[in-house]
Amino acid sequence: MADFRASLAGTAPASDLNPPLSALWWAAKGDWEKAHTIVQDDDSAEAAWVHAYLHRVEGDLGNAGYWYRRANQPAASDSLEAEWGRIVSALLL
Repeated sequence: MADFRASLAGTAPASDLNPPLSALWWAAKGDWEKAHTIVQDDDSAEAAWVHAYLHRVEGDLGNAGYWYRRANQPAASDSLEAEWGRIVSALLL
């Protein structure tokens, strides 16, 4: 996690990151559109979880709920920062 957070000082995510982690990297950099583009065509449960998070960031809770269900994850109710960290930690395992 520390290395992932440190990488945010760069201009692009590491090339070996999977798409959901790359999307979270861009989300942390404030580029919602780029993050969303990365996960919107990925059918994995991990991408669906990130997709849910992104719609929560956007404030579209109905759409977020759909993606949480697709990811088989409970809808988050904690802070966006806490959820971001939880998803990153889970995907780095």
